[in-house]
Amino acid sequence: MRPNYLKKGDKVALIATAKKIDQGRLNGAIDEIESWGLQVVSGSHLYAIDRQFAGADQQRASDLQWAIDNDEIKAVLFARGGYGTARIIDIIEWSHFSKNPKWLCGFSDLTVLHSHVSRHLKIETLHSTMPIFFKDGIQNEGSESLRNALFGEHKSIEWKVNSLNREGQAEGQIIGGNLSVLYSISGTPSQPIYDGKILFLEDLTENLYHLDRMMMQFKRAGHLSKLKGLVVGQFTEMEDNAIPFGKSAEIIILDAVSDFEYPVAFNAPIGHVDHNEAVFCGRGVRLSLNSAQSIISF
Repeated sequence: MRPNYLKKGDKVALIATAKKIDQGRLNGAIDEIESWGLQVVSGSHLYAIDRQFAGADQQRASDLQWAIDNDEIKAVLFARGGYGTARIIDIIEWSHFSKNPKWLCGFSDLTVLHSHVSRHLKIETLHSTMPIFFKDGIQNEGSESLRNALFGEHKSIEWKVNSLNREGQAEGQIIGGNLSVLYSISGTPSQPIYDGKILFLEDLTENLYHLDRMMMQFKRAGHLSKLKGLVVGQFTEMEDNAIPFGKSAEIIILDAVSDFEYPVAFNAPIGHVDHNEAVFCGRGVRLSLNSAQSIISF
């Protein structure tokens, strides 16, 4: 199911389900979103603090429940990631949302939300940049992609060919997000269904040996064997040990899928970078990789 695209005058909710955030870091983002012709309505506990979290679990859950149940709200923008969404996902009631869907927009820690909604509700969500990543007064590629997606103007993602690409074409529903979060929800009710899907992955500040551990878990669990295709986004600021692991992030991933024959794309503009292209999670797409282009068509 696909939520309605937005139009000028619509209201969007701004909430935080993970790490705490200072109000000063959102003022510029709110101004930019309102410049799109949208009305921003902040959750009651957006700036609450409970240790590292944006309020206690019940406060964060309350804001999410309000945002998805309020019919005046046409999209939900998550202010930032971090950690915390997995702590509240099981206490959210989805019955109203399942009949009245709206865009849920964010990435990183919000991967658990995208996966949960895709698996249980079959509703499209929007893997996208978040307000904390907006540049005050300057529209960047990530916020522009989010705006275009919300208004139904985002038709494809194109990027430069990478020498590691495994060429080919694939069609299927696209799912994915942050690899560490997907790893953490394996075996839970939020684990996505991988078979027959085009999977995209990104991550931030992980040790290379741990990236290899996660990819081996994915392979041994059967998550990689029946994919239609794989899109490797940005693996930003990866770390190594004093004794080097000896492989780059890209080679670790390529080795993990070497037994399979589907197309694999590298260096997609998806992840913890300014140019973070929006992805319609749960939508049927076409992945086309050849010597001239890398493209996801929505």
